[in-house]
Amino acid sequence: MSEILFGQSYYLRFDPKLLEAMQPYPPLGTMYAASYLRQRGYEVALFDAMLAASEEEWGAALDSYSPRFVVIYEDNFNYLSKMCLSRMRQAAFKMIDMAKARGCTVIVAGSDPSDQAAMYLGIGADYVLIGEGEYTLAELIDYLTGRGMGEPRAIQGLAFRQGEKVTQTPRRPDIRDLDALPFPAWDLVDVDRYRRIWRERHGYFSMNMVTTRGCPFHCNWCAKPIWGQRYNARSPHNVAAEMKWLKDTFAPDHLWFADDILGLKPGWLTLFADEVERSDAKIPFKCLNRTDLLLKPGEIEALQRAGCRIAWIGAESGSQRILDAMEKGTWVEQIRDATVRLQQAGIQVGFFLQFGYPGETMEDIEKTLQLVRDCQPDDIGMSVSYPLPGTKFHAAVREQLGQKQHWVDSRDLDMMYDGPFATQFYRQLHIVLHKEFRARKTFSQLTGGAWPSLRKLLALPHQLATLPLARWKLRRLARLPHRGIKLLTPILEPEAAARPSPQS
Repeated sequence: MSEILFGQSYYLRFDPKLLEAMQPYPPLGTMYAASYLRQRGYEVALFDAMLAASEEEWGAALDSYSPRFVVIYEDNFNYLSKMCLSRMRQAAFKMIDMAKARGCTVIVAGSDPSDQAAMYLGIGADYVLIGEGEYTLAELIDYLTGRGMGEPRAIQGLAFRQGEKVTQTPRRPDIRDLDALPFPAWDLVDVDRYRRIWRERHGYFSMNMVTTRGCPFHCNWCAKPIWGQRYNARSPHNVAAEMKWLKDTFAPDHLWFADDILGLKPGWLTLFADEVERSDAKIPFKCLNRTDLLLKPGEIEALQRAGCRIAWIGAESGSQRILDAMEKGTWVEQIRDATVRLQQAGIQVGFFLQFGYPGETMEDIEKTLQLVRDCQPDDIGMSVSYPLPGTKFHAAVREQLGQKQHWVDSRDLDMMYDGPFATQFYRQLHIVLHKEFRARKTFSQLTGGAWPSLRKLLALPHQLATLPLARWKLRRLARLPHRGIKLLTPILEPEAAARPSPQS
């Protein structure tokens, strides 16, 4: 038996695209919450949905642990959790039902519950944690177990029902001293199973970490229901200490820093690299960065010293017009420059690309495709613009949204508003983009003296043979009727016009 059973509703099994990729990471945010409650003296257990076959395994965990409290605490460091994929929301609802049927008090936390507290309470949850959850959860459990004084109305960051009315208390300030939190509860995770999967599928074992919480930038399509525009960072010493502990305890071959942006604070990366080298904590890693931050003196060199293997950048578009409309705050020239400098430093580069922003034209799309050709990143990921509650983008297209307001899973790519082109166009664009990228990458390896894998080599003739037909289909789909909406420049033009160029 355990007093508190933690879980989350992201099941890799329910996301075919990522199931095929098979690069699973355990729910870091959930593990932080479990570790914090255990530090306060509570007996905790963890159900890891990531590798579970279905919600029935959740039922088995409920029967095994017989918890008094169930905490469905989503991993706020998994970007898919803030997309609120409808298949995962269904799983959360079923998990709530199963826990309530066993007489548990149910507490939920995460991006979707923070946005839709009344919905989760209506489904049967007893309490919803709004925003960052550890401190709110601790105060709530203290109250429910009689260890704390006061009542729910005095707990910040909480929503609950009083009769037919939903009460929501004032938002709790974010945790500023992240070093004071214990490391995630890795002992509650089946690390051996993760290691086995990674090594069988990819030949190495990767684990996940975070150094920050939140992001201060203003991309108008990016939802921030947990931290808003605020962010806090761990000290370089604390992060290096965790890396050293993971290295000595689990011997991972690789790390994923799941931060929105690694190295937000000026000079942080340099101090981090110093600490990693001093403590012999280096583990090759991948991370997400911004081009304008990377181009500051010493940042790329620090990444290289710390062990960065691949840096993913939110390139989004090769059209400056689209980047300005998104309020991205970066320039196409910076994408090109950062890519060259990273690759010269021996760091691979990944591009996140976003198509379908309001007002995007075929000319903008071609500029993005040309950016990929010119920069030759080592990897790419593509999505289409996705309206999430609380963003300027969502507010601008809200009236166009129909019954479907969330993707089913990460491969959906549904154009849920009156975007520039129809959904079929963007799904075909995904095919064209990746066919061309993979063919060019394999051909570049051959001409550059490198030898691609046999699988890539055998795929090249098919890619080259089918690419012309794929492009023809894309041009045909571009003619499908679709209303489209104007670029969101009326709101953004003054600021964009006032922003200096990177050369000025």
